[in-house]
Amino acid sequence: MATEAPLRVLLVDDHALVRSAIRQALQAPDIEVVGEAGTAEEAVALAPVLRPDLVLLDIDLPGLNGIEAVRELAPRLPTTRIVMLTVSTDRRDLLDAVRHGAAGYLTKDLSGEALLRAVRGIRNGDLPMSRAHAAAVLEHLARGPRAPGAGEDDVRHLLSARESEVLRLLSEGMTDREIAGALTISPRTVESHVSSVLRKLGVRNRAEAAQRYRSG
Repeated sequence: MATEAPLRVLLVDDHALVRSAIRQALQAPDIEVVGEAGTAEEAVALAPVLRPDLVLLDIDLPGLNGIEAVRELAPRLPTTRIVMLTVSTDRRDLLDAVRHGAAGYLTKDLSGEALLRAVRGIRNGDLPMSRAHAAAVLEHLARGPRAPGAGEDDVRHLLSARESEVLRLLSEGMTDREIAGALTISPRTVESHVSSVLRKLGVRNRAEAAQRYRSG
């Protein structure tokens, strides 16, 4: 009888020690860690080459964050399951990840044994997500999409003071470099703030964020 090939896994986390701990937890004959990445950008480049069965992906990454990486990878790798493995228990992160194509959402307070069970369960069609997170997703789906602007807080209430400043300047048509000069911060810091704004507002790009700001 033919032996089933190991589940091929790509680990994405900016902390080498965390990746090492995850790799150790997943040491098993039926699982093979085929690659590691320390940033979302590395993952976006590496995953289409490796074509793993599973990507375990952190959310809080330098530069492009994990949810943006899901948005990039999910359409390109339809047979790869992407599962968030994060410290974040924020409902918005959960819903954004699932909306953009994540197949599961695990938190880093899992024991090594529980992580191994969750990863093995993926092959059998199990949902890699706690009951509480699954209930939150189902509740959100049951409510359905809200009408634009219906019952929403002012977008600025969702953002930090600095993020609001960045969004205001963005909505005025300024480039990252111009915003950096106006706020006396680096362009890379501006990029990080813009990424956070997009995630918090649940929009796909800068134009949508600017429109949301102007209409909010």
